[in-house]
Amino acid sequence: MGAMDGRVAVVTGASRGIGQHIAERFAAEGAAVALVARTVEPGTSRLPGSLQEVVDGIRARGGVAAAVPADLTAPDDVETVLSRAEAALGPVDTLVNNAGVNFYGPALDLPAKRYEIMARMMVQTPFRLCQLAAAGMVTRGRGWILNITSKQARHPSGPPYPDWAADGSVAYGMCKAAADRLATGLAAELHGTGVSVNALGTSGLVRTPGVAVVSPHTPDNTPVEPDDAMAEAALLLCTAPAGQVTGRIEYSMELLGRPFPLGPWALSATH
Repeated sequence: MGAMDGRVAVVTGASRGIGQHIAERFAAEGAAVALVARTVEPGTSRLPGSLQEVVDGIRARGGVAAAVPADLTAPDDVETVLSRAEAALGPVDTLVNNAGVNFYGPALDLPAKRYEIMARMMVQTPFRLCQLAAAGMVTRGRGWILNITSKQARHPSGPPYPDWAADGSVAYGMCKAAADRLATGLAAELHGTGVSVNALGTSGLVRTPGVAVVSPHTPDNTPVEPDDAMAEAALLLCTAPAGQVTGRIEYSMELLGRPFPLGPWALSATH
């Protein structure tokens, strides 16, 4: 018996990185997982990873998975994600809003188009997916929503400010702060319905394919957390009794109680 037997989960940004790890972990615990991303076939993105590869891997290990291709910056695609997932796997009781993108650089120099992509993918789309998913969860009396956040959403203490505060992530941090507020606010609105809403961020660096290409943070200047930490922490939050563990903003290694060096974004240096 797995901890998620009989469950149906939607995980966005599941073709690689953190989303892939969470989808694979949920499937290993018995969930049927709908994987959402834009890259469907191998070799069609400049980054490694595709929905087909992740689906094939889950099925090869005896799990249940379906690909739900979608451009999460396209509202028409977003509107059909839940309906396509449910047509393939059944009623969705778990939603993980993981998909994200960051264009590093000074906030005042960020092109409007890049800001629009970030805000649409990490603010508008998660908000809409929560609206689409929560209604059915409330009707059935149980559900789990998890927004993947970041310590970049927290406020650097200063002046003087730590170096990471000026690493080019202001817009990204804004979007993740919105994800945090969505989690805490929606948790309050849904309290008593059996639906849990939480946010989960990394404690340190996760060397996803995207991070490896664009991030100024490397293993030389930032502690690296184990690849399994986010998936294990997500599993912990999404298998807690429905509606009881809710409104929390957590970070992987701290939630799991695993020792971890402070590094940049230490909670003690933020508020």
